[in-house]
Amino acid sequence: MAVVRISVVADVHGNYDALARVAETADRLIVLGDLLDYVDYHDPDNGILAEIFGPDATRRFAQLRFAGAFDELRMLNIGLWERLSDPIGVLSSLVDARYRRVLDVVPPDTLITLGNVDVVQEWERMAGDVMPHVDGRTVEIDGVRIGFVGGGVSRRARPAAAQDRRAWRPYVRTPEEFRAAVDALGDADVLCSHIPPAVTELRYDVIPARLEMAGPGLIEYIDEHRPALALSGHVHQPLAYRARHGWTECVNVGHFQRAEQAYVFDLDTVRAARASGMVAARPAGR
Repeated sequence: MAVVRISVVADVHGNYDALARVAETADRLIVLGDLLDYVDYHDPDNGILAEIFGPDATRRFAQLRFAGAFDELRMLNIGLWERLSDPIGVLSSLVDARYRRVLDVVPPDTLITLGNVDVVQEWERMAGDVMPHVDGRTVEIDGVRIGFVGGGVSRRARPAAAQDRRAWRPYVRTPEEFRAAVDALGDADVLCSHIPPAVTELRYDVIPARLEMAGPGLIEYIDEHRPALALSGHVHQPLAYRARHGWTECVNVGHFQRAEQAYVFDLDTVRAARASGMVAARPAGR
């Protein structure tokens, strides 16, 4: 039977029970990254950091991030992991268990791209043979082309020594690497990325009151290829969940960990949108 409706989630952050419920009813499921719960900003007792170092570490991490003190945050992170004799082994064990849980609850035809808190090496080691993450390429579903770009973007280059010391290696690339993944897509009817394009309403998070990272090259891709939809996550409380850029409807699909709800679009609507330059898809229940 042909796939009609696509369910899209982002920022799962450890809520695998809700992911299982959405997976049970989806014609086809797309996950736009941040599968892991490194830090739970809503509950300091949850998440990888709290499991290893306790809730006080989570609270301090959250304070620094919301204050925009990223240099201090980096040093806090490095210092925490340096307390352990085998930080990479501890991290790998926890991440492996979480990624196995994802594989347990999603259908085998699920399309996953990883987010900035995900660990590419761990996913590829554990799930690469059965469900490779989709990045820098386009997948066709019943004639509709869906392009994927994963990960986040670094604000600046980090010294090699700091990279070597860190047990936690999130999926954060240089702007040049991210743009190269965008350029590799070719034409797509739907653009899927973990981080949003440079659209202020989608980048601005109203809780920390600042612009979050945006994907280099995404706006240029939208201008050139005019996909019907550009779907992203990453920003948990955006100023707006949807904004039009030219012919394209740009949508934040929602903070799934808390909302437990997928954004749903149907392929017929995308086909009609590409033909007319308009899109009428709406997220389920919103």
